[in-house]
Amino acid sequence: MGGFAGSTEDISNEALLELPVTILIPAALENQFSIHNAARIQAQLIVEAANGPTTPEADDIFHQRGVMVIPDILANAGGVTVSYFEWVQDLQSYFWEEREINARLTKIMQRAYQQMDDLAKEHRTTLRMGAYCLAVKRVADATAVRGIYP
Repeated sequence: MGGFAGSTEDISNEALLELPVTILIPAALENQFSIHNAARIQAQLIVEAANGPTTPEADDIFHQRGVMVIPDILANAGGVTVSYFEWVQDLQSYFWEEREINARLTKIMQRAYQQMDDLAKEHRTTLRMGAYCLAVKRVADATAVRGIYP
């Protein structure tokens, strides 16, 4: 954080992640949370904007401590979803206004969160496992509809 107007000291990445905050959003690197630091993370909510910032061991520690983790598989899916919207619009040569894109994105993300949360509660597991269950269910349903497997 050094080098900014008003900053008084540099802080390491490790110290930054361990600050007493309510929400922590790792947005750049993988494996930021591991067995080595998960117990010292003070955030109550972690939103994984980066791909794979939490190791499986850290995920277990967070779950045991009651730290809510919105997994990367959902938290950073908005950009991919909007890329899909762009593709659909290009195919149709019909372009949506920004508010329609935002409304569609909000609807999709809220529905996905609710489905993930429902599965996590049903199976008494983490939101990450709920997201994985949802992903596997969607693939299984699609293959059944396509007639690939009985």
